[in-house]
Amino acid sequence: MSVRNPLRLLNLAGKSLLTNEALAISALEYLPIELFPPLFMEAFYGRHRKTLKALVQAWPFVRLPLGGLMQTPHVVTLQAVLEGLDVLLTQKDRPRKCKLQVLDVRNTGQDFWRMWSGSSVHVSSSSSMAPTAEDGPRIEKPLVPFEVFTELHLKERTMSEFLTYLLKWVEQRDHFLHLCCKKLKMVSFPMDNIMKALSMELHVNCTWHLSTLAMIAPLLGQMSNVQKLFVSHTHLPDPEEWNEQHIVKITSQFLRLHHLQDLHLESPLYLEGCLDQMLRCLMNPLDNLSITHCLRTDSDLTHLSQSPNISQLKSLNLSGVTMTYSSPDLLPALLEKVSATLQELYLEQSGIRDSHLEAILPALSHCFSMRGNLLSMPIMEKMLQNTSELPSLGRELYPDPQEGFSSQGILQPGRLAQCWTELLEILKDLGCPRTIWICFTPCPHFGDNTFYHPESIIYGGNIPG
Repeated sequence: MSVRNPLRLLNLAGKSLLTNEALAISALEYLPIELFPPLFMEAFYGRHRKTLKALVQAWPFVRLPLGGLMQTPHVVTLQAVLEGLDVLLTQKDRPRKCKLQVLDVRNTGQDFWRMWSGSSVHVSSSSSMAPTAEDGPRIEKPLVPFEVFTELHLKERTMSEFLTYLLKWVEQRDHFLHLCCKKLKMVSFPMDNIMKALSMELHVNCTWHLSTLAMIAPLLGQMSNVQKLFVSHTHLPDPEEWNEQHIVKITSQFLRLHHLQDLHLESPLYLEGCLDQMLRCLMNPLDNLSITHCLRTDSDLTHLSQSPNISQLKSLNLSGVTMTYSSPDLLPALLEKVSATLQELYLEQSGIRDSHLEAILPALSHCFSMRGNLLSMPIMEKMLQNTSELPSLGRELYPDPQEGFSSQGILQPGRLAQCWTELLEILKDLGCPRTIWICFTPCPHFGDNTFYHPESIIYGGNIPG
């Protein structure tokens, strides 16, 4: 024992009890609540399976944040905990002291263990140290049936031993408990395992062919509590294999997603010309909408601007949605619809021309990014003058002016440098107090991306936060 960091009496008591596991188990009924967390930690890291099983059956808290102790998933300790839960789930009358209603195997709950142990020696680190949103209401009103919280990232052809054991255990006891997963990411995962996972009401971020997405769409519709949905890189079938019913089957599921707030559709080529089918099925206003890297017709943009469920958007991302040949009146109408609430606007690589930008200048009052669009020097100057007068404007990301390229679209470093020299002089004359990031196209003279602000040049590959 270190003289500088002596163990607390509670920790010493836990270590002492575990020298005689039978005594520790028999004493649980009489132990004060304060001793349970440090004793559980000692039993967990010492692999005392019998004590872990007994501690679960007498756990005096509503939630057991098991994941906060696991730097890597460990099947043996999980088995001991689940064996203890099995005893609880089959009992008509629980032990008087036991309050357990939620097992949390996510990487969260570290604050709980720190508070009760007075030490963070064994507790695994996490980027999110605050209690989860569910903690408050569940403590006040325990839920029945029992709940198991997890987050799943399925990246291999087969599931890990830990996950396989957990899902099998839950499936065999689905009448007694709910498996709750707020994040599920699947990459290169077999369809039979996907169907099995979704049947347990998990939230999904998927990458599939259109026919596959249509196949699992009814299961997505069962996730009535889903708040965020990401659908990325859905591949279109060959023309002879196109089936309109796939679109109907997918879009109709939004009628059942009553809590959806964030919708992110990456490369949704299957919605070209029929975006209105999906918009009509949205059940409530969205907070964030992202439709990227696809073709949209004028009718799609018109239906989007007329949808009542975009009127409260905080963030709109239409990057990669080609607007070169769309009517200049459509984008202003859309931004006017969301002007009261919009805080972020992304229109990167959207083929926006001077006529489009001049029409939406009044709407650029918050954070925006225009990278990847070719705009002329006069419209760039006008944009800088317009935004310099807006005190509420956040970060701005500008593209390179088209005068920095040849008529064949080839970058001319000398011309581009001259263009930015002139724009920087304009910024200085405006006395703009904010930082304005200007994304410089990669070229041999300057290496990777170069970022300017009014006083200096910053070289690097990433935009500073």
